This record gives sequence, structure tokens and C-alpha cells, in this order.
Amino acid sequence: MPLRPPSELLSHARQHHYALGYFESWNFESLQGVLDAAEATRSPIIIGFNGEFLSSPDRKVPERLQCYAALGRAAANTANVPCGFIFNECPNDEWVRNAVLAGFNLVMPADPCANYDDYVRRVTSISIFAHQHGVAVEAELGHLPFGLPSVLSDVASAKSEASAKEGLTDPDAAARFVQLTGIDLLAISVGNVHVMQKGERDVDLDLISRIAQRTDKPLVLHGGTGISQTSLQEAIRLGVHKINYGTYLKRSYLHAVRAAVAVNDENPHELLGMGGDHDIMIAGRMAVRDAVLERIETLGCCGKAD
Repeated sequence: MPLRPPSELLSHARQHHYALGYFESWNFESLQGVLDAAEATRSPIIIGFNGEFLSSPDRKVPERLQCYAALGRAAANTANVPCGFIFNECPNDEWVRNAVLAGFNLVMPADPCANYDDYVRRVTSISIFAHQHGVAVEAELGHLPFGLPSVLSDVASAKSEASAKEGLTDPDAAARFVQLTGIDLLAISVGNVHVMQKGERDVDLDLISRIAQRTDKPLVLHGGTGISQTSLQEAIRLGVHKINYGTYLKRSYLHAVRAAVAVNDENPHELLGMGGDHDIMIAGRMAVRDAVLERIETLGCCGKAD
């Protein structure tokens, strides 16, 4: 079915007390795996790609944004569940605007290195541009720590925790930010962590509640991989209606592909393209599907596509 406006998807999520999962893709197989899981569970879904990665000047070869946009739109058109389509976490404003024009219906300008005034100015400008083209905007206030503090030394862990507390989203500042920028979704920092490799942690539910009371926008939690199930469920009750996953999916994908190559590396056609038991493309797709299936029920969205 055609892409659904994020406003429509989020309104339904708020009305029926669940969260949309954004399960980030990076190629055709991962995108198909996400859709396989969404269709199997009859779940509305957010599909998309990482704008920071795609726009990075450090890539060996430049990426063709139009190809990713066309792939996502085609995927949504062939899916039998409602889909939104995000260009996620991009610090390059030109790429964000091009994503709007290319057919993404949700974009997220994100630049942790920008100061507050500059970020407000840029997000406001992008919001005006995106809304003129019928595209929604997500932005983040606060900064998420990176990695897992518990695997660091005691000193490094303490510093990481202190830094994380300094980056938490302030409820009053969140209300001002939403009003100034005109964004549609607010990503918040409440104890969640980017790229958490091991274990899980709880988020600050009281802080989520206070932010929700001061804003009238759907809240978003990035770093869903490392958030405990009980915290997620309570966060959804308090006003979080989009949750992002990435690290968990890539870990599962890599494990499956490595195992498939180890079993049989003789016939390149069996490994690539034949679609059988030894095809690493199929192994990756099924691994992503299974990883999504392991997490999506927590969000309360299963069966909500009917």
C-alpha cells in the first residue's frame, strides 16, 4: 500500500496506546526482513535508512540517495501493512532537503556537534521546507551517550554516566524547542544509549512523564536495543510512540551471514542469488526478520494494521 503520513500512523498509535517500531535498514535484504516481520505480525511500521551513514564524507564511494528513496517507496507500495519512511539522523542539511524531495515522508536533522541556537535555526528552516512538501520532521533535544558504560573501567564508567546525565532532555527546554521549531516528533534523552552492545538498562520514566506533560508531540526513544522491556512498555504508556532499533538487527545479520559463509563457500551462485539454504542474502534477510519478531511484540503494535 502507498506510504502513510507519519501523522496518521502516530495518531493511531496514540489512540490505541502502542509504539511504532523503526527498524533501520541498510540494504535490500534488511529492508525485506523488516517488512517480512511487520507483515507476519500485522504491524504498522517505520522503514528507512541512516542519513548520517549515507551522507558521510568518509565513505569509500558516494551513495545515490535517489536509489534508497526509490527502494523504500517501492517496498512500502508492495507491503500489506501501513508504512512510514524515514531518512534518519542526518547532520547534512542539504541531504535532508534532498531526502524530502526524493520521497521520504519523515526526515530527521541531527547534529550533536551543533550549538543550541544553530540547531534550532537549522531545524526550523528544515521544518518549514519539509512541511511545504507534506513531509514530517523529527528532531532530538538532549544527547545520548554512545556505547555501553558497564564494559568500561570504573573511572571511565563514572565519567560516561555523568556525561549522560548532563545530556538528558529538560522538560521546559523541550517545550520551547517544539514551539520554536515546529517539529512533528521529539526524540529525547532519558537514559537511553546509542549502540549498546551488551545488556539492557531502564530509562527515567519520571522524566518521560514530565516531558510528555510539557509537550504535545509524540516522543521518540532512540537506542531501543539497550532498553529493558518493562521500561519500554511503561514509556509507551507515558507518551513514547516511536522506538528505534539498529544495533540489534545488524548483530543478528552479521552472525547469520558469517555462519552461512562458513557452511559452504564453494559455489558463488549458491551463496549469492539462488535463494536456497546456503544463500547469504536469504540468511541475512531471515536473521533481520527474526530479530524484529523478537522485539516487536513489546511495542504493542502487533495486529494494529488490521
